[in-house]
Amino acid sequence: MSSAGDGEDGGGAAADTMVLEITDAAASPSSAPPPPPIPVSALAAPLPSPTVLAVRADRSRLIESSSYFRALLGGSFSESGSGYVRISCDLAAAVQVLRYLFEPPASFAISHHNFLPLLEGALFLAVESLLVDCERWFRTVRSRNPSMVVPLDFIIEAWYFAPKHGVTFVEDVCPGYLAQNFVQVISSRSFVHIPYDLLCSTIESPHLTVDSEKQLCEAILSWVSASRQSCEQSVSNSADNQLSLLSKVRVCLLPLGFAAGTKRNCFEFGNNAVCMILNLLKDSLQTLLHTVTDDNLDSYRIRLTEYSKKIVLSGCPQLTTQFLYISALPTDLDAVFKRTIVSDVNDGCLNHYNGLVKKAKTLSFRNVRIVDLSKCPNVHFGAVILWMKWTFPELRTFIASYCLLFQFEDLQCLLLRCPWINEINLSIDTSVILSKYSIISSRSEVRRDVNRNLSSYYMQSGLYGTSGNPVFSNISKLILEGRNDITDMNLLEISMLKSSLCYINIKHCTLLTDDDSFSYHKDEHAHVMAFRLQELHLEGCEGISCAAMSQLVSNMNIVKSLCLRETSLADGALCNFVGSSLEYLDISETVVSMVSLAPVIRRNSNLSCLKTAGCRNLLFEQGEVQSTSGNKYGRFLQEITSTCYLEDVEMGWAFCPVRVDDLIPSFSKVRRMTVGLGTTLPENILHALPEICPFLESLVLRFQVISDRVVRNLLESSTNLQVLCLHYCLGNLTSFSFQTMAPALRILRLQWVTPWITNDDLTILTQNCNLVELLLSGCKLLDSSSQEIISSGWPNLACLQLEECGQITLDGVDSILDCKALEEVLLRHTGRGIGRTIITDAIRELPLLRKLALDLCDASEGGYDTPNVPEGKMMRSVRMSRCKKSVAAARSCFGEASSSSSNRKPVQHRETIVLEWSSRQLTTTVVEERL
Repeated sequence: MSSAGDGEDGGGAAADTMVLEITDAAASPSSAPPPPPIPVSALAAPLPSPTVLAVRADRSRLIESSSYFRALLGGSFSESGSGYVRISCDLAAAVQVLRYLFEPPASFAISHHNFLPLLEGALFLAVESLLVDCERWFRTVRSRNPSMVVPLDFIIEAWYFAPKHGVTFVEDVCPGYLAQNFVQVISSRSFVHIPYDLLCSTIESPHLTVDSEKQLCEAILSWVSASRQSCEQSVSNSADNQLSLLSKVRVCLLPLGFAAGTKRNCFEFGNNAVCMILNLLKDSLQTLLHTVTDDNLDSYRIRLTEYSKKIVLSGCPQLTTQFLYISALPTDLDAVFKRTIVSDVNDGCLNHYNGLVKKAKTLSFRNVRIVDLSKCPNVHFGAVILWMKWTFPELRTFIASYCLLFQFEDLQCLLLRCPWINEINLSIDTSVILSKYSIISSRSEVRRDVNRNLSSYYMQSGLYGTSGNPVFSNISKLILEGRNDITDMNLLEISMLKSSLCYINIKHCTLLTDDDSFSYHKDEHAHVMAFRLQELHLEGCEGISCAAMSQLVSNMNIVKSLCLRETSLADGALCNFVGSSLEYLDISETVVSMVSLAPVIRRNSNLSCLKTAGCRNLLFEQGEVQSTSGNKYGRFLQEITSTCYLEDVEMGWAFCPVRVDDLIPSFSKVRRMTVGLGTTLPENILHALPEICPFLESLVLRFQVISDRVVRNLLESSTNLQVLCLHYCLGNLTSFSFQTMAPALRILRLQWVTPWITNDDLTILTQNCNLVELLLSGCKLLDSSSQEIISSGWPNLACLQLEECGQITLDGVDSILDCKALEEVLLRHTGRGIGRTIITDAIRELPLLRKLALDLCDASEGGYDTPNVPEGKMMRSVRMSRCKKSVAAARSCFGEASSSSSNRKPVQHRETIVLEWSSRQLTTTVVEERL
């Protein structure tokens, strides 16, 4: 390209080159002379002036590419013959257009950084090819790999830009793009700034991709909350928008606990959602059949798209197998065929599944990697396994925790039907009956709701017991925590997975032993399996002998997570451990000492979790008691602080820091801390915990000396604190401790530390924190009105434990049963007003209830009825404690001499009746103590 002259009229310039002076339209007029012209090639560098620019450009290229310049330079305007032309427009936009026209394509690309200036410049200067390229680029953004490739701020800016400039393709693309990337979109800080009309269009898009309906509802509620605070809209418009957005939520797919929780801030929506879910629980089949007739199944379809990666349905007791199947069926099926499928896809009716699904050509979603059906007791797992096989051919993780009816045969079937799965979580609540308890009597009976039609979907191929079977090459992580019906034979079958399994959790699988009858098979597989293990959790497996434990530990060289809590672990076994990759170690309630623990700590510098609560022998060394002068305590503390940066710690015996400096900086990353018996943290350290542990999320204190100053500072300064548990702590707390906002707090346990709590204090607590778990004991000033305060203040409460709490249940438990999200309830010595039918009522009214503990002292009619069919599908255990008989007739069950006595004492209990369900049977046990 030839150079242009510097004169205003372009004298001396080559015939095809001109100088284009561009003044920014938004700049104030200036009398300053323009800067000297620069070549087009220099536009990529910083501009000499932010308001005016002179550039040498090829006239023919401008005329050829732009209708604007074609008219200006090639028409009858005076500029058509001039070598120096002035225009006024957006300077940044014009620069981007000139770069597009004159730079080689390889060195200039459209991106979200320059798209809007390019588009604005292309519109103003009428560069047709650039308009086409801008539209092509914007549309291809959506068609690329479905993950956020442009910032949300850019999408919002483009959305506002489009209607002002008459650009329609932006409005066509934005909703679909945000819909398919919605999971990433809602994690952006800019989400709350999305315009209402864009958010509405996004939610209505058929490509809307979310992990769960809960995730969508949470996003809408956060957007609505931010919209209210911004005051950008009138109150009426804001309310209308809120209702409009919430109406797009498929309420019947919300978790019950979450739906109940929305009542705190959106009572009408939350109440309607809970009512709809409870109605579905009564008869979902008829509801779906009526919906099929009306051709209105969309409200009951799980949102599945080609971009879905995770399906989370946890906590939806209303969910049945029919919901799963209708979500995977093509929408164009006729109503008669849909009714056939909905009718036949019923518990135990698997005869027509294969034919129906083949005929319907079930949709396949190859990007789904995770399915979570935890706390979904009303799905038939045989049908679920077939559904996953057909619908998610690339599934990698299956979670079904707290699904008690999932049997070991279902696990075998899952491994055979879906061999590509590599992670399975089937954990349930651990048994309340431990081996240390004295058993008076015990009897078992087969569950009446146990599945008896396994043969209709279980593959009787005989291949499962073959160690060389290649279909088991993928399973790497297996969680069976709490499954106390898993036997040694089952474990033997699991050991066939030795070539792939490296993470196994069998906590409290109490039937497991080291039975010699399996020694041949154990020798064949155990050492290979142990060598490969990276995670092993054996908590509560007390049947494993010391010799077997020693052999097991000696073979685990690459293990990263090891839980041997409440096992036979001793120094001899732990000394055999030579691994150096530990990140998690739990040896609580074992007899190990510093002789074996210290070398493990030194060798594992990546240790981030250490739990040693209840290890009394840490005070001993080689059988001799050490001096309590602080030196030996310091030895244990020194091992930790000199080696580790802990995130999770449980401390008991032998841990006693003297100064705050002892804990900094090794505790600076701690998120979860438990301090128990055997350790006493001074008040200055407790008060400094927010400073020592700035990321603290959970704090459990047992037998510590606390004060208002400590507790108040924790709630005010530990802004991430979600769990606060104070058990049997000394000190004089007052209501001042909790008269502060704690928006992050979710779990509060106050065991024998707050006898002064009144209904007014409870009301303040409901205003200051949104709890899902509450434990109170020794709060003797509470009465029946407290129930209403608790149920209305925390409608999403999942766990409620009240012990020795005045007369809360004197008038019954109606308000407690209004907390529909409850999963665990304990009521002991709370007032003699609980009716005989409490067990049946609780199972019927609380769909998620798993654990119920009562005291016969509170029975209004002397006892409780055990229903004829006491088998709620979620129920794990019911406990009923009985007090010792009083010597004097005047003494009450609370241990009082009379009703005027001011000092109530905890009562010793004679026995506890325990009803406990497993996947196959109901066991009734009488234990000679209180549980």
